[in-house]
Amino acid sequence: MMQTRVGVIGGGQLAWMMAQEAKKLGISLIVQTPHPDDPAVALADGVVFAEIADVEGTKKLAQHCDLITFENEFVNLDALEELADTGVKFYPSLANLRPLLDKYEQRCYLRSLGLPVPDFWAIDNLSQLENYPFPLVLKARRQGYDGQGTFIIRTPEELNAKKPQLEPLDLMLEAYIPYERELAIVAARGLTGEIVTYPLVETHQEEQVCHWVIAPATLNQSLHAQTEPIARHLLSSLSAVGVFGMELFVTSQGEVLINEIAPRTHNSGHYSLSACLTSQFALQLQAVANLPLGATDLKSAGAVMVNLLGFEDSDGDYAEKRAVLAAIPEAHVFWYGKKSRPGRKLGHVTLLRDTSDRSELSALAKQIEKLWYGC
Repeated sequence: MMQTRVGVIGGGQLAWMMAQEAKKLGISLIVQTPHPDDPAVALADGVVFAEIADVEGTKKLAQHCDLITFENEFVNLDALEELADTGVKFYPSLANLRPLLDKYEQRCYLRSLGLPVPDFWAIDNLSQLENYPFPLVLKARRQGYDGQGTFIIRTPEELNAKKPQLEPLDLMLEAYIPYERELAIVAARGLTGEIVTYPLVETHQEEQVCHWVIAPATLNQSLHAQTEPIARHLLSSLSAVGVFGMELFVTSQGEVLINEIAPRTHNSGHYSLSACLTSQFALQLQAVANLPLGATDLKSAGAVMVNLLGFEDSDGDYAEKRAVLAAIPEAHVFWYGKKSRPGRKLGHVTLLRDTSDRSELSALAKQIEKLWYGC
């Protein structure tokens, strides 16, 4: 039987973790990425050095692959359509991606499916904001991630100060939601239509950047009952193939609202590498290669995943701090090998525990952050 050859557009840490799982599954992984020092280059079976949106690079990638999947959404769909017309297989399909890449269009699509989203509006120019009460939530419609492209504006003075930064952007306005908790769920759909979901998790964000994840989220049954059907309905409606991450808010009224959909493996699911029977990265490969989808159960009662963010500009690898974390029982440290800069995700650590108690797992996450940041 011939080895399935999967191409990945992108060579960052998501592709790096996918490459680890590809070797276990007997899948050949080839990445398209611009830099020789990108994380996935060291583990990939082949590399096409080209920018993510370089369709000529993707054309070369397609020559070495049976199918192509994505590490991120920063692609040129129109250019890729020409390749799809020649028979190149993309999973998720370009039709799956089209309603999701622009945040405003994503919200319109979710609303058309009857899924719960905050109120939102398209913004043509900043003068329109005079008609809306503060605080304002403004989001770049394309290419925002890890808090980049999201602006919470609390006063007219703050809006004026940020105008030079905002004016060049295509923006959408979103209702400010004083949420009580932030949640996420990762789900996958295979080529046969089978859908599997991971446990619902709680995320802790600062400045719109995920700092830690607690699995499973401890919620009342009503909230749990609202979330999994959202994921299943979305993937079924799209006829999607692959892993999707969904970020959610819980309002003070106990309502679940969708914040954002990512059509790929997601930071909130990194804990699955160590804490679940099948990781989200293995599941992505199983889905696109038409293999049976693995079980997503937790291996322990609970788990905490803490992102290890850079706090300085340096070439250092934080080896001493990583050694301290690795010495903690049931700790699993993953280091992406990227150059450090403040706020950059350099790695993560997942800790398995015999409890799902929210207060205990939150305290553990804070303890890890204290060890990492020294504060």
